[in-house]
This record gives sequence, C-alpha cells and structure tokens, in this order.
Amino acid sequence: MNVRNCKKCGRVFNYVMGPVICPRCKENQEAKFNEVKEYVREHRGADISEVSEACDVEHNQIRQWIREERLEFADDSPIRIACEGCGAMIRSGRFCEKCKADMASGFKHAAGLDKPKQPAPQPAPRKSERDKMRFL
Repeated sequence: MNVRNCKKCGRVFNYVMGPVICPRCKENQEAKFNEVKEYVREHRGADISEVSEACDVEHNQIRQWIREERLEFADDSPIRIACEGCGAMIRSGRFCEKCKADMASGFKHAAGLDKPKQPAPQPAPRKSERDKMRFL
C-alpha cells in the first residue's frame, strides 16, 4: 500500500497514480475545472488573469489544463502559451505543429523508419558447369 499526504490539504490517502492529491481535492479541482470551462465559454475574450480572478483558480493551474489540452481556446482568444520547443504562441498543448512534426521526424530517424527502401537484391548470375567445384 502506498500511503501519502495530499499536497493541497495534507490529508493521508492511499496513492495510486497521477498528481499527489487526495480524492476530495481531485473532486474540488474537477469542479473548478468545469467552472473555468463554463466561464471561458461565456466570456470568449477573457485572458488568464481575468479567468483566474473570476473563478478563484491559480494562473499555473489554468496553464496546466491548457498544456494537458483539457482547455483549448478559440483562434480569436487572447489566451496563448509558449511552445516548449521554440517559444511560439499556441492555443493548447505543449508544442506547436512545427515542433511536433520535427519531433516525429526525429523519432522516425532514430528508429530507422525514415530510410528509403532499398531495391531487392539481384539474384546472382548462374554459374556455368565449368565454374562448379568438383570433388573426387
């Protein structure tokens, strides 16, 4: 049994996986997430500071939900976060499309999947009777 203390409230709980917070704090966090999601739907032009103040949620928590791709904002929304690869401003996730493509290409190269297919080897020409090995 893996028993830990909750990082938010300090309660002891049986830890299974994920963030080290107890089930009660997870429920509270999900309720806050739904509140933020509804607020963003109703106030499309709101930025992170406004959402944070209105919903009483930390800026970092909102950014984490954006990085996890749980929250995604419209194209005209001012909310953007920096790509972890190149720093370009993106709507959700950790990396921009260019960095994702570069990583996929790098993984293919590392796995050897990007090598062009080699043509099938040509069968060796048949040897004549004179070229065969003889045993006595």
